[in-house]
Amino acid sequence: MTKLKPSSSSFKVSMETILLVFSPTAKLYSLLIFLIVVLVASPSSADLSFNFYAASCPTAEFMVRNTVRSATSVDPTIPGKLLRLVFHDCFVNGCDASVLIQGNGTERSDPANTSLGGFSVIDSAKRVLEIFCPGTVSCADILALAARDAVEAAGGPAFQIPTGRRDGTISRAANVRSNIVDTSFTMNEMIKAFSSKGLSLHDLVVLSGAHTIGSAHCSAFSERFKEISKGKRTLIDASLDKSYADELMQKCPAGASSSVTVNNDPATSFVFDNQYYQNLISHKGLFKSDSVLLTDERTRKTVEAFANDQDSFFQSWGQSFLKLTSIQVKTGEEGEIRQTCSLTNG
Repeated sequence: MTKLKPSSSSFKVSMETILLVFSPTAKLYSLLIFLIVVLVASPSSADLSFNFYAASCPTAEFMVRNTVRSATSVDPTIPGKLLRLVFHDCFVNGCDASVLIQGNGTERSDPANTSLGGFSVIDSAKRVLEIFCPGTVSCADILALAARDAVEAAGGPAFQIPTGRRDGTISRAANVRSNIVDTSFTMNEMIKAFSSKGLSLHDLVVLSGAHTIGSAHCSAFSERFKEISKGKRTLIDASLDKSYADELMQKCPAGASSSVTVNNDPATSFVFDNQYYQNLISHKGLFKSDSVLLTDERTRKTVEAFANDQDSFFQSWGQSFLKLTSIQVKTGEEGEIRQTCSLTNG
Protein backbone atom coordinates (compact mmCIF):
# COMPACT_ATOMS: atom_id res chain seq x y z
CA MET A 1 0.00 0.00 0.00
CA THR A 2 1.49 3.31 -1.09
CA LYS A 3 0.94 6.51 0.84
CA LEU A 4 1.49 10.14 0.01
CA LYS A 5 3.34 11.84 2.83
CA PRO A 6 3.55 15.60 2.29
CA SER A 7 5.84 17.35 4.73
CA SER A 8 3.59 20.39 5.08
CA SER A 9 0.47 18.52 6.11
CA SER A 10 -0.83 15.77 8.35
CA PHE A 11 -2.68 14.17 5.40
CA LYS A 12 -2.02 10.47 4.84
CA VAL A 13 -3.89 9.23 1.80
CA SER A 14 -4.00 5.53 1.00
CA MET A 15 -4.05 5.01 -2.75
CA GLU A 16 -5.91 1.75 -2.13
CA THR A 17 -8.63 3.66 -0.30
CA ILE A 18 -8.83 6.25 -3.05
CA LEU A 19 -9.30 3.65 -5.74
CA LEU A 20 -12.30 2.28 -3.86
CA VAL A 21 -13.96 5.66 -4.33
CA PHE A 22 -12.92 6.51 -7.88
CA SER A 23 -13.46 4.62 -11.08
CA PRO A 24 -9.95 3.45 -12.10
CA THR A 25 -9.99 4.67 -15.70
CA ALA A 26 -6.72 6.04 -17.01
CA LYS A 27 -8.06 9.55 -17.55
CA LEU A 28 -9.77 9.83 -14.19
CA TYR A 29 -6.79 8.29 -12.42
CA SER A 30 -4.47 10.96 -13.84
CA LEU A 31 -6.89 13.66 -12.76
CA LEU A 32 -7.09 12.05 -9.34
CA ILE A 33 -3.34 12.12 -8.80
CA PHE A 34 -3.22 15.80 -9.75
CA LEU A 35 -6.15 16.50 -7.45
CA ILE A 36 -4.57 14.82 -4.43
CA VAL A 37 -1.25 16.56 -4.93
CA VAL A 38 -3.02 19.91 -4.98
CA LEU A 39 -5.15 19.10 -1.99
CA VAL A 40 -2.42 17.90 0.31
CA ALA A 41 -0.46 21.07 -0.31
CA SER A 42 -3.25 23.26 1.01
CA PRO A 43 -2.05 24.95 4.21
CA SER A 44 -5.62 25.74 5.27
CA SER A 45 -6.27 22.01 5.68
CA ALA A 46 -3.06 21.11 7.48
CA ASP A 47 -4.79 20.31 10.79
CA LEU A 48 -7.34 17.99 9.20
CA SER A 49 -6.58 14.43 8.10
CA PHE A 50 -8.00 11.72 5.92
CA ASN A 51 -9.53 8.77 7.75
CA PHE A 52 -9.64 10.82 10.96
CA TYR A 53 -12.28 8.48 12.39
CA ALA A 54 -10.60 5.25 11.23
CA ALA A 55 -10.07 4.07 14.81
CA SER A 56 -12.73 5.96 16.79
CA CYS A 57 -15.68 5.52 14.39
CA PRO A 58 -14.67 3.62 11.25
CA THR A 59 -18.17 3.62 9.72
CA ALA A 60 -18.75 7.35 10.24
CA GLU A 61 -18.53 8.35 6.59
CA PHE A 62 -20.64 5.38 5.50
CA MET A 63 -23.40 6.37 7.93
CA VAL A 64 -23.42 9.98 6.73
CA ARG A 65 -23.44 8.93 3.08
CA ASN A 66 -26.24 6.45 3.66
CA THR A 67 -28.32 9.09 5.43
CA VAL A 68 -27.87 11.52 2.55
CA ARG A 69 -28.72 8.93 -0.07
CA SER A 70 -31.84 7.83 1.80
CA ALA A 71 -33.06 11.40 2.22
CA THR A 72 -32.34 12.23 -1.43
CA SER A 73 -34.26 9.20 -2.67
CA VAL A 74 -37.34 10.61 -0.95
CA ASP A 75 -36.71 14.30 -1.67
CA PRO A 76 -34.51 15.22 -4.68
CA THR A 77 -34.17 18.81 -3.41
CA ILE A 78 -31.98 17.63 -0.50
CA PRO A 79 -28.59 17.88 -2.30
CA GLY A 80 -29.17 21.53 -3.21
CA LYS A 81 -30.20 22.32 0.34
CA LEU A 82 -27.16 20.65 1.86
CA LEU A 83 -24.79 22.47 -0.50
CA ARG A 84 -26.32 25.83 0.34
CA LEU A 85 -26.18 24.97 4.04
CA VAL A 86 -22.43 24.27 4.01
CA PHE A 87 -21.76 27.50 2.11
CA HIS A 88 -23.68 29.53 4.69
CA ASP A 89 -21.86 27.78 7.50
CA CYS A 90 -18.32 28.08 6.19
CA PHE A 91 -18.57 31.69 5.03
CA VAL A 92 -19.69 32.83 8.49
CA ASN A 93 -17.24 32.09 11.28
CA GLY A 94 -15.65 29.20 9.39
CA CYS A 95 -16.76 25.58 8.98
CA ASP A 96 -17.81 24.95 12.57
CA ALA A 97 -21.52 24.06 12.22
CA SER A 98 -22.48 27.33 13.92
CA VAL A 99 -25.29 27.77 11.36
CA LEU A 100 -27.01 24.70 12.83
CA ILE A 101 -27.47 26.21 16.29
CA GLN A 102 -31.03 27.24 17.07
CA GLY A 103 -32.10 30.17 19.24
CA ASN A 104 -32.75 33.89 19.24
CA GLY A 105 -29.89 35.89 17.80
CA THR A 106 -28.11 32.90 16.22
CA GLU A 107 -26.92 32.69 12.60
CA ARG A 108 -29.84 30.42 11.85
CA SER A 109 -32.32 33.06 13.04
CA ASP A 110 -31.08 35.76 10.68
CA PRO A 111 -33.55 36.50 7.82
CA ALA A 112 -30.85 35.64 5.29
CA ASN A 113 -30.80 32.09 6.67
CA THR A 114 -34.46 31.42 7.37
CA SER A 115 -34.89 29.78 3.96
CA LEU A 116 -32.05 27.29 4.54
CA GLY A 117 -32.95 23.62 4.55
CA GLY A 118 -31.42 20.20 5.03
CA PHE A 119 -31.14 20.48 8.81
CA SER A 120 -33.15 17.29 9.34
CA VAL A 121 -30.61 15.28 7.32
CA ILE A 122 -27.74 16.47 9.50
CA ASP A 123 -29.79 15.77 12.63
CA SER A 124 -30.62 12.26 11.41
CA ALA A 125 -26.99 11.44 10.70
CA LYS A 126 -25.97 12.79 14.09
CA ARG A 127 -28.55 10.66 15.93
CA VAL A 128 -27.25 7.50 14.24
CA LEU A 129 -23.62 8.40 14.95
CA GLU A 130 -24.38 9.13 18.60
CA ILE A 131 -25.78 5.63 18.95
CA PHE A 132 -22.74 3.87 17.51
CA CYS A 133 -19.98 6.40 18.30
CA PRO A 134 -21.19 8.71 21.09
CA GLY A 135 -19.38 12.02 21.51
CA THR A 136 -17.03 11.32 18.62
CA VAL A 137 -18.09 12.81 15.28
CA SER A 138 -18.56 16.58 15.09
CA CYS A 139 -21.55 18.26 13.48
CA ALA A 140 -19.07 20.30 11.43
CA ASP A 141 -17.66 17.12 9.90
CA ILE A 142 -21.14 15.69 9.35
CA LEU A 143 -22.16 18.85 7.47
CA ALA A 144 -19.04 18.87 5.28
CA LEU A 145 -19.36 15.15 4.52
CA ALA A 146 -23.09 15.42 3.85
CA ALA A 147 -22.56 18.27 1.37
CA ARG A 148 -19.85 16.27 -0.38
CA ASP A 149 -22.07 13.19 -0.51
CA ALA A 150 -25.01 15.29 -1.74
CA VAL A 151 -23.00 16.14 -4.85
CA GLU A 152 -22.34 12.48 -5.53
CA ALA A 153 -25.98 11.59 -4.87
CA ALA A 154 -27.00 14.14 -7.52
CA GLY A 155 -24.66 12.64 -10.12
CA GLY A 156 -21.52 14.63 -9.38
CA PRO A 157 -17.98 13.47 -8.60
CA ALA A 158 -17.02 11.28 -5.65
CA PHE A 159 -13.89 12.22 -3.75
CA GLN A 160 -12.34 12.13 -0.31
CA ILE A 161 -12.13 15.08 2.04
CA PRO A 162 -10.21 15.26 5.31
CA THR A 163 -12.01 15.37 8.65
CA GLY A 164 -11.23 16.43 12.19
CA ARG A 165 -13.29 19.62 12.39
CA ARG A 166 -14.70 20.55 15.78
CA ASP A 167 -17.92 22.42 16.51
CA GLY A 168 -18.06 26.09 17.35
CA THR A 169 -19.84 27.37 20.43
CA ILE A 170 -20.61 30.87 19.14
CA SER A 171 -23.36 31.68 16.64
CA ARG A 172 -24.40 35.30 16.11
CA ALA A 173 -26.87 36.67 13.58
CA ALA A 174 -24.84 39.86 13.47
CA ASN A 175 -22.04 37.98 11.69
CA VAL A 176 -24.20 36.78 8.80
CA ARG A 177 -24.86 39.71 6.46
CA SER A 178 -21.28 40.94 6.32
CA ASN A 179 -20.00 37.53 5.24
CA ILE A 180 -22.41 35.82 2.88
CA VAL A 181 -22.48 36.49 -0.86
CA ASP A 182 -25.64 38.16 -2.12
CA THR A 183 -27.14 37.15 -5.48
CA SER A 184 -27.01 40.76 -6.65
CA PHE A 185 -23.27 41.19 -5.99
CA THR A 186 -21.00 42.62 -8.66
CA MET A 187 -17.91 40.72 -9.68
CA ASN A 188 -15.66 42.91 -7.56
CA GLU A 189 -17.90 42.39 -4.53
CA MET A 190 -17.80 38.63 -5.02
CA ILE A 191 -14.03 38.62 -5.48
CA LYS A 192 -13.64 40.55 -2.24
CA ALA A 193 -15.92 38.16 -0.34
CA PHE A 194 -14.23 35.02 -1.66
CA SER A 195 -10.73 36.44 -1.22
CA SER A 196 -11.46 37.20 2.43
CA LYS A 197 -12.03 33.45 2.91
CA GLY A 198 -8.84 32.45 1.13
CA LEU A 199 -10.65 31.49 -2.06
CA SER A 200 -9.36 32.49 -5.49
CA LEU A 201 -11.11 33.84 -8.57
CA HIS A 202 -10.98 30.31 -9.99
CA ASP A 203 -12.64 28.97 -6.83
CA LEU A 204 -15.37 31.59 -7.26
CA VAL A 205 -16.24 30.31 -10.73
CA VAL A 206 -16.03 26.67 -9.66
CA LEU A 207 -18.11 27.00 -6.51
CA SER A 208 -20.73 29.06 -8.32
CA GLY A 209 -21.34 25.79 -10.16
CA ALA A 210 -23.24 24.69 -7.06
CA HIS A 211 -26.14 26.51 -8.71
CA THR A 212 -26.45 23.58 -11.10
CA ILE A 213 -28.82 22.19 -8.45
CA GLY A 214 -31.05 23.81 -5.85
CA SER A 215 -33.74 26.46 -6.02
CA ALA A 216 -34.29 30.10 -5.12
CA HIS A 217 -37.13 32.31 -3.98
CA CYS A 218 -38.44 34.91 -6.41
CA SER A 219 -36.98 37.71 -4.31
CA ALA A 220 -33.44 36.46 -5.04
CA PHE A 221 -33.60 37.71 -8.63
CA SER A 222 -36.43 40.26 -8.51
CA GLU A 223 -34.10 43.19 -9.24
CA ARG A 224 -33.78 41.92 -12.82
CA PHE A 225 -37.41 42.88 -13.42
CA LYS A 226 -39.59 45.93 -12.92
CA GLU A 227 -43.24 45.95 -11.90
CA ILE A 228 -45.28 47.81 -14.51
CA SER A 229 -48.80 47.06 -13.27
CA LYS A 230 -50.55 44.89 -10.74
CA GLY A 231 -49.26 41.36 -11.13
CA LYS A 232 -47.15 42.21 -14.19
CA ARG A 233 -43.43 42.75 -14.64
CA THR A 234 -41.08 43.64 -17.44
CA LEU A 235 -37.45 42.68 -17.99
CA ILE A 236 -34.92 45.41 -17.26
CA ASP A 237 -31.74 43.28 -17.27
CA ALA A 238 -30.56 42.99 -20.87
CA SER A 239 -28.08 40.23 -19.98
CA LEU A 240 -30.93 37.75 -19.46
CA ASP A 241 -32.36 35.67 -22.31
CA LYS A 242 -35.82 37.02 -23.21
CA SER A 243 -37.61 33.67 -23.40
CA TYR A 244 -36.09 32.58 -20.09
CA ALA A 245 -37.08 35.92 -18.55
CA ASP A 246 -40.67 35.34 -19.72
CA GLU A 247 -40.68 31.94 -17.99
CA LEU A 248 -39.40 33.49 -14.78
CA MET A 249 -42.03 36.23 -14.86
CA GLN A 250 -44.77 33.62 -15.29
CA LYS A 251 -43.50 31.69 -12.29
CA CYS A 252 -42.78 34.80 -10.25
CA PRO A 253 -45.33 37.49 -11.13
CA ALA A 254 -45.36 40.71 -9.14
CA GLY A 255 -46.81 40.01 -5.72
CA ALA A 256 -46.03 36.29 -5.86
CA SER A 257 -46.09 34.43 -2.54
CA SER A 258 -42.80 34.44 -0.66
CA SER A 259 -42.96 30.63 -0.65
CA VAL A 260 -42.70 30.37 -4.46
CA THR A 261 -39.35 28.99 -5.67
CA VAL A 262 -37.67 28.51 -9.04
CA ASN A 263 -35.04 25.92 -9.93
CA ASN A 264 -31.56 27.40 -10.27
CA ASP A 265 -30.98 25.30 -13.39
CA PRO A 266 -33.99 25.18 -15.74
CA ALA A 267 -32.57 22.28 -17.78
CA THR A 268 -31.28 19.57 -15.39
CA SER A 269 -32.69 20.76 -12.08
CA PHE A 270 -31.67 17.85 -9.87
CA VAL A 271 -28.47 16.71 -11.58
CA PHE A 272 -25.03 17.93 -10.56
CA ASP A 273 -23.40 18.52 -13.94
CA ASN A 274 -21.87 21.30 -16.05
CA GLN A 275 -25.25 22.47 -17.37
CA TYR A 276 -24.97 25.59 -15.19
CA TYR A 277 -22.11 26.87 -17.34
CA GLN A 278 -23.97 26.03 -20.54
CA ASN A 279 -26.89 28.01 -19.14
CA LEU A 280 -24.62 31.00 -18.57
CA ILE A 281 -23.47 30.93 -22.20
CA SER A 282 -27.14 30.86 -23.24
CA HIS A 283 -27.75 33.89 -20.97
CA LYS A 284 -29.90 31.83 -18.63
CA GLY A 285 -28.11 32.43 -15.35
CA LEU A 286 -30.78 32.92 -12.69
CA PHE A 287 -28.94 35.48 -10.57
CA LYS A 288 -27.06 38.63 -11.47
CA SER A 289 -24.08 37.09 -9.71
CA ASP A 290 -24.34 34.19 -12.19
CA SER A 291 -24.63 36.27 -15.36
CA VAL A 292 -21.63 38.42 -14.49
CA LEU A 293 -19.38 35.34 -14.71
CA LEU A 294 -19.95 35.32 -18.46
CA THR A 295 -19.79 39.05 -19.08
CA ASP A 296 -16.61 39.66 -17.06
CA GLU A 297 -13.44 38.97 -19.04
CA ARG A 298 -11.70 37.69 -15.91
CA THR A 299 -14.01 34.68 -15.68
CA ARG A 300 -15.52 34.18 -19.14
CA LYS A 301 -12.86 31.74 -20.40
CA THR A 302 -13.26 29.49 -17.36
CA VAL A 303 -17.03 29.46 -17.83
CA GLU A 304 -16.59 28.47 -21.47
CA ALA A 305 -14.06 25.77 -20.55
CA PHE A 306 -16.36 24.18 -17.97
CA ALA A 307 -19.33 24.39 -20.34
CA ASN A 308 -17.38 22.29 -22.84
CA ASP A 309 -15.64 19.90 -20.44
CA GLN A 310 -17.53 18.41 -17.51
CA ASP A 311 -14.51 16.38 -16.36
CA SER A 312 -12.54 19.59 -15.95
CA PHE A 313 -15.33 21.10 -13.85
CA PHE A 314 -15.58 17.97 -11.69
CA GLN A 315 -11.83 17.92 -11.08
CA SER A 316 -11.83 21.59 -10.10
CA TRP A 317 -14.91 21.08 -7.93
CA GLY A 318 -13.06 18.60 -5.69
CA GLN A 319 -10.20 21.03 -5.18
CA SER A 320 -12.35 24.10 -4.50
CA PHE A 321 -14.80 22.21 -2.30
CA LEU A 322 -11.96 21.11 -0.05
CA LYS A 323 -10.79 24.72 0.25
CA LEU A 324 -14.33 25.83 1.05
CA THR A 325 -14.80 23.23 3.78
CA SER A 326 -11.41 24.06 5.32
CA ILE A 327 -12.15 27.74 6.02
CA GLN A 328 -11.20 28.66 9.60
CA VAL A 329 -11.74 25.13 10.86
CA LYS A 330 -11.48 24.40 14.57
CA THR A 331 -9.30 21.41 15.42
CA GLY A 332 -7.52 19.82 18.36
CA GLU A 333 -8.76 21.32 21.62
CA GLU A 334 -10.75 24.12 20.00
CA GLY A 335 -14.52 24.10 20.16
CA GLU A 336 -16.39 20.95 21.15
CA ILE A 337 -18.14 17.84 19.85
CA ARG A 338 -21.83 18.64 20.22
CA GLN A 339 -24.22 16.00 21.45
CA THR A 340 -27.00 17.62 19.42
CA CYS A 341 -26.23 19.70 16.35
CA SER A 342 -28.83 22.38 17.06
CA LEU A 343 -27.54 23.05 20.60
CA THR A 344 -24.17 23.69 22.20
CA ASN A 345 -23.14 21.44 25.08
CA GLY A 346 -22.99 24.29 27.58
